[in-house]
Amino acid sequence: MAWFLLQQVVIALAISQSNSSSDGRRREMRVVDDIVWVVQLSDLHFSVHHPERARDFQDIVGPTLAFVKPSLVLLTGDLTDGKSLDMLIMKQDEKEWLEYRMVMQNVVKRSGLDQSSFYDVRGNHDNFGVPVSNGSVDFFSKYSISAQIQRDPKVNSITIETNRRKILLVGLDTTLSSGLRGPTNLFGHPKDDLLYEIDSELSRVDSAAIPVTKVSFGHFPLSFSTASESGRSLIDVFIKNSLDAYLCGHLHTKFGKNLKRYHHSSHPTLYSNLLFQLKGHRLSSENDSDCEARNGGFWEWEMGDWRKSRAMRILAIDAGHISFSDIDFKSGTKSIIILPTFPLDSRFSSASQNYKCDASEPPSMNSIRALVFSASPISSVLAKIYDSSSGSHIVVFEAPMTKLASSQNSLFAAPWNIQDFEDPSPDRYLLEIVATDINGISVSSELRPFTVTGTPAKFPWSWKEFLMMGCQWDSLYYPLFWAFYILALPILLIPRLLISFSRRQFTYRSLNANESFISRTFRLSMELCNIPITWMGMTLYIFYLVLCPWFSGQTFSGDEDRLYMVYKGWVSGFNYMRKLQYIGSPDVMVVVLPHIYLVILPALVTMMALAAETGSYRNYLLSFSNKKNDDHDTTSDTKSIIQQRRRWLRKFLLAISLAICWKHYKSCVALMKAYEMNPVVHFPVYCFGIPSLLVYTIWRTCGC
Repeated sequence: MAWFLLQQVVIALAISQSNSSSDGRRREMRVVDDIVWVVQLSDLHFSVHHPERARDFQDIVGPTLAFVKPSLVLLTGDLTDGKSLDMLIMKQDEKEWLEYRMVMQNVVKRSGLDQSSFYDVRGNHDNFGVPVSNGSVDFFSKYSISAQIQRDPKVNSITIETNRRKILLVGLDTTLSSGLRGPTNLFGHPKDDLLYEIDSELSRVDSAAIPVTKVSFGHFPLSFSTASESGRSLIDVFIKNSLDAYLCGHLHTKFGKNLKRYHHSSHPTLYSNLLFQLKGHRLSSENDSDCEARNGGFWEWEMGDWRKSRAMRILAIDAGHISFSDIDFKSGTKSIIILPTFPLDSRFSSASQNYKCDASEPPSMNSIRALVFSASPISSVLAKIYDSSSGSHIVVFEAPMTKLASSQNSLFAAPWNIQDFEDPSPDRYLLEIVATDINGISVSSELRPFTVTGTPAKFPWSWKEFLMMGCQWDSLYYPLFWAFYILALPILLIPRLLISFSRRQFTYRSLNANESFISRTFRLSMELCNIPITWMGMTLYIFYLVLCPWFSGQTFSGDEDRLYMVYKGWVSGFNYMRKLQYIGSPDVMVVVLPHIYLVILPALVTMMALAAETGSYRNYLLSFSNKKNDDHDTTSDTKSIIQQRRRWLRKFLLAISLAICWKHYKSCVALMKAYEMNPVVHFPVYCFGIPSLLVYTIWRTCGC
C-alpha cells in the first residue's frame, strides 16, 4: 500500500503537477521527457457581428486540443473585436466578452486540459476605450482566463523542467495603461518598470546548472512596440537575456505568411535606434561552424490570426531545439497533425544549432524525430529525405518511425546517420513525414529544408511583409513626419522669398528653358505664388498642424472629457514639471502620416499644377495673339488644338482633386465615428482646410 501511494505521488509530480507562487506570477511544472509542446492561438476577434468566429473556435479548437494534449495553450491577444459592423467605432462590448468566457469554458472542458494550462494576454482590441485597469469597461480583467485565475496582469512566467533542461516561458502585456479608442491604439508600450520586471523574470533561471531555453510571448510584434522613456526596448531586454524566440500576433495573415524576423545581437547601439531591417532571415557568418561563438540573437515569429485565417500554431522544444508548425483550419478540422522536431527547418534555425556543437545530446542527434498528433490511433509513420541538388526531388532516405513510449504516445523517431547529410547548402535536403491512421487516412507534412550545421536558409519578404516586420515604426515616425516639412516648406517659402527680395522678374517663360526636375518644381511653386490666398492658406495650414491641435475627441468609453490630438499624441495633461504629457505616440501616426502624404502633399502638387496649367495656357494665348493673322483657317486650327490641350490636362487635375477630396472625406467620416466628433465643432480646420483650398484654387484657375 505504501509503495502504491509513493508511485502515485511520483507520477503526479513527473507528469503535470504545478506550483504557483502567492503573487500569481510564476508557475513551475515538471515533465518526464526532454520534449515539450505548446499551442498558440492569436487574434480571435470574437464579434457580435461575426458569430462564426466563436462557433468555429469552439467546434475546432476544443477537439483538436483533446488529441494534441499540449502543456500550455497561449492566447496572444485580440480575444474580442471591439468594433462596430462598419469597423469605425472601436470600444469594448460586454456581449463579446461574455461569449469569450462561455466559449473558453467549453473549449477547456472538451480539451480535457486544466484551465491553468491556458494563458491569455491582452491585445490592443481588448483595450479599446479602457481608461483604467479594473474599471467598469475593463472586461479583460473580469472575463479573461488570467483574471479568473488571478494571475499578474502584466508579466507571467512558466518554468517547465524536463529531465535534461529548464524551459522558461514569459508572457507579457504591453498595451497602453490608458487604452485609447482605435485607430490610434496600435502599438505596444512597455515602460521602464515593465521592462525591469520582464528582465527580472528572464534572468531568474540564469544560475541553473542545466541548459535553459527561453521563450517569450505577447501580442505586439517588436516592429510595433515602442521604446521606453529611457530609450530601452523589448529587443534590448531579449538580447541581453539570450532569448531564443518571441511569439506574437497582431498583424494577421493578410500581410503575408513570412512575418518572421531574426534579431541579430551584433549591433553596437540600442536596438530602438534602428529604423529598419532589410532581411528577415538569419544572416550567415563565419561563426556558424564555430562552437565557441554562441549566437546571441533570437527569432520573432508572428503567427497569423484566427479571425479569417483560422490559424493555430504548435511549437515544440525537443532537446532544446525549437520547431513549429502553423496549421490552417479554414477547411475544417484536421484528423492528423505532424510537427517534425529534428532535424530543424533551416529557414528558422539558430547559429548554435550545429550538430557538432551538441556532443552532450547524442540521443537527439542520432534520430529523425517528429510529433504526430491524431484523433485515431496511428498505424504507421514514415520519414523521407529528398535531395534537390539535381533540380528534382530524389528520395535518398526512407525509414519507418517508431513511437517512443514515454512521450504521451506522440513522439516518433527513426535512426539515421547525421553525418551523411552534412552539406554547406542549407536547402539541398528536404524532410517529409508521412503518417497513416488505422482508418487509412494518410497525411504528409510540408517539405522542409533542413540543416545539421546551423547554416541558415533564406526566405524572401514581400513589400508588405517588409513594411510590417522590417520597419521599426516607433523610430521611423518622426523622421517621416519631418521629411514632409523638409520637402513642403522649401517649395512654398523659397519662391515667395525670391519674389519678395529679388529684383529679377521671374516668369513662366523665363523659367521654362531649364527642364531639370528642380527647375520644373520651382516653376510650379512660382505659379502657385500668383494665387496669394491659396499660397497663404496652404502655408498656414502646414504650420497649424505643428503648432495647434488637430481635433478634440472622445478617446475613452464612459468618460465625458475630451482630449486634444496633436502630432505628438493625445494631450492627457501636465506632468510634475508642468510640461504637456502625451499618450498614444506614435499610435497617432495612423492618422498623421496618411493625412500629410495622401492628402496634403498630393493637394499641394495638384494646386501647383493647376496654377502652372493656367499660366501655361495664358502664355499660349499671349503668344498666339502676337502673331500676324495671315491665315485665318490655320489660326482657327491652332486655337482648337490649344483648347483641346488645356481641356484634357485640366480635367485630369480636376479628377485628381476629386480623388483627394474623397479620400479626405472618408478619413473625416471615420474619425467622426471613432471619436464622436462634429466636424464643425471639433475639427473644422482639419476637416475643411484642404477641400476649401482646392475648391478656391480650381475657381481661380478656371479662366485666364
